[in-house]
Amino acid sequence: MLSLWRAIRRLGRAAEPAPAPPVPAGPAVAAVLAGSVQVRHVDAGSCNGCELEIGAAFGPVYDAERYGARLVASPRHADALVVTGAVTRNMVEPLRRTYEAVGEPKVVVAVGDCARNCGVFAEAYGVVGAVADVVPVDLEVVGCPPRPETIVAALRLCTGR
Repeated sequence: MLSLWRAIRRLGRAAEPAPAPPVPAGPAVAAVLAGSVQVRHVDAGSCNGCELEIGAAFGPVYDAERYGARLVASPRHADALVVTGAVTRNMVEPLRRTYEAVGEPKVVVAVGDCARNCGVFAEAYGVVGAVADVVPVDLEVVGCPPRPETIVAALRLCTGR
């Protein structure tokens, strides 16, 4: 036990590097929406890695809800769409319909490398393209999968908190 304490004392604090910040793709997102933002998540064809991180972002540790972002079940109640995965052939029309069902003003957040540029699925036969090829994207979150704190930072840009 004493050798462990000596090693800790000798090494000091070790931390991971900070995650990459979200990349705004359009005008200031917080100017479009402010305060509380209702979020609808759409899986356009991902490997489920981003969904796990979104679940963690809304879980008790990272708690995105304390910044005013709340997941909702219907796009008619939503202010923002969080889209994950490269858009597959079968998801083009549902994604467009979901986008059209969200009221104005609305924000689209592309979460993960697959949503941004198709990632590892770029040459797959069932992939149509990135999210920006189907609906306009306002904010992009980098990572494969992005870390929960990066997702929370993107949602904080939406809420302005």
